[in-house]
Amino acid sequence: MSDVRERRDWGDNMHAYENASCATATKHVPLYVVPGSNMWFKRLIVAAAIVEAVDNLDIRYLDIDAAKKRDIATARAELAHEK
Repeated sequence: MSDVRERRDWGDNMHAYENASCATATKHVPLYVVPGSNMWFKRLIVAAAIVEAVDNLDIRYLDIDAAKKRDIATARAELAHEK
């Protein structure tokens, strides 16, 4: 019975949900609605959202000069010989 009573408020609840979603989602912080009933599909959507977010970060490796590369190689060799 409680589900039947709650159903009366469905329209108001959906309106509030839509208002909250529109007020909080932005271009830089999007809101994704992911169905939870199909596990593989849910994981696919979440993985795609993560891949897109990481791609949009435009991450680049730092440029390292020859001297710094030698320092890194020396440090790696020393650490490899530690017990």
